[in-house]
Amino acid sequence: MMDWIINLDAGILLFIQETIRNPVLTPLFAAVTVLGNAAVVWILISLGMSASRKTRKTALMCAVALLVSLLINNMVLKNIVGRIRPYEAIAGLVPLIGKPRDYSFPSGHTASSFAAAWVLFRRLPRRFGIPALMLAGLIGISRLYLGVHYPTDVLFGVISGIGCGCAACALVSAPARGKRHAKT
Repeated sequence: MMDWIINLDAGILLFIQETIRNPVLTPLFAAVTVLGNAAVVWILISLGMSASRKTRKTALMCAVALLVSLLINNMVLKNIVGRIRPYEAIAGLVPLIGKPRDYSFPSGHTASSFAAAWVLFRRLPRRFGIPALMLAGLIGISRLYLGVHYPTDVLFGVISGIGCGCAACALVSAPARGKRHAKT
């Protein structure tokens, strides 16, 4: 079973490299992936939302989601799993950006993006939440296009990120629920 997944991962990445990569898309995906570097776009969005009283709680939830994702995905899972990057394991795969120095599984860019985007999707009107999810998806796809993550790294990043977003919403909302129950 594991060999099948490894071969599928490799096949998808080589397919992307051989048939989808082109001079128009490469700079676009390189720019998109930079938005996910250190979760910069999500931090900036959270900071912007913190200026308004209406969205301050959502901004806090995004910040908590990003922190939970950092701890779980980048500090714990990457080091426990220890999966090498695809360009080190797949003959002929060429990364299009600088080689990341950490482990591959899960995709931290994807996990943090989906953690914050899920909070935005759940808490804001759809006209903001859906584009946030779309941006998170593009950041995840950029990691495949650029050859720095396996598809399963990105898929798990999506799942983990959504879980981190849900956890953040619950954590930030818990004190408010506790206060309401104490008054009754």
